[in-house]
Amino acid sequence: MTSEEVSAVTTPSAPATASPSAPATAAAGSGTARMTRDQQARLAGDLRLACMRISRRVRYESDDALAPHQFSVLVQLHERPRTPRALAEVERVSAPSMTRTATGLVERGLVSRTGDPTDGRSVILALTPEGRRVLRETRRRRDEWLAVRLAALPDDERELLRRATEVLARVAAG
Repeated sequence: MTSEEVSAVTTPSAPATASPSAPATAAAGSGTARMTRDQQARLAGDLRLACMRISRRVRYESDDALAPHQFSVLVQLHERPRTPRALAEVERVSAPSMTRTATGLVERGLVSRTGDPTDGRSVILALTPEGRRVLRETRRRRDEWLAVRLAALPDDERELLRRATEVLARVAAG
């Protein structure tokens, strides 16, 4: 992604007009050229692909022993213990799928399973000390992999990415 493309991401624009090629209104006083609906659609697709690629590279280039869905469960359990059903809802997977994932993590000693004191039919999953260690190490390796690549960029591009990170966080939250 070029600096101009990332700059377009960092400048919010108003909703597009009815015509596919009509320009969208730029943020007041931004000095940024207006984007057409087609340009916005192209930016959305390019940005989605770039985010997917960087996510995939971070996951697979950092030499993790955990599958992405397993890592995601450890992250959720780091926040607080949960039932398999609650994890399935957060992860947007079926309950049987989450049960299989949790069973694999329990078998590896990364997650503990205890009876739910408020519901005898359910269990509570929590990180074990080994699960906390693996989560910490996985995060460290992933951050290290990305930090090496960021260090190779010029200062102005790193600053651009810092600003884009703030915008992307707002997009993800919205």
